Amino acid sequence: MAAATPTVVKPKRFGPPLGMYSHGMVAPGGEIVVVAGQVGMAHGGAVAVGDVGAQTRQALENVRAIVEAAGCTMAQIVRLQTFLTHAEDIPGFMAARAEVFPKHFPNGVYPPNTLLVVSRLVQPELLVEIEAMAVKPAAAAAPRRPARGTAKKPASRRKAPRKKRR
Repeated sequence: MAAATPTVVKPKRFGPPLGMYSHGMVAPGGEIVVVAGQVGMAHGGAVAVGDVGAQTRQALENVRAIVEAAGCTMAQIVRLQTFLTHAEDIPGFMAARAEVFPKHFPNGVYPPNTLLVVSRLVQPELLVEIEAMAVKPAAAAAPRRPARGTAKKPASRRKAPRKKRR
């Protein structure tokens, strides 16, 4: 069964987006996968100091790894939020994204993205951080079972509360 993918929202009065993103998306029903902000360093590795392109590619690779570990694909991402520490890094970020996005989104449908310039990230050498949200289709979502001893008994099988003795 093919995974359900989000559909793009195109308001009639809007022109095309200014870049590689969609104005909005509607996600099929399923479980939400939230990816914490991923920075431009491999886990356990070094950061490419001063190279916003390398950091952007690595941050997107980290997002991809997490989304896939959750049972999704990049095509199921419905929102990105990007933080840069310098406005002058926007062209380098856009170039790196233009290089990577066609591989991750081969159908040319890109998730909505908010780009913010902030004063700094958790470590001063980090230039970019990317958060993501994906929707795992309901058919792919594993059924959840309550942990042992946590399931509530049906009301008809519950014991009535004891009255306090005086």
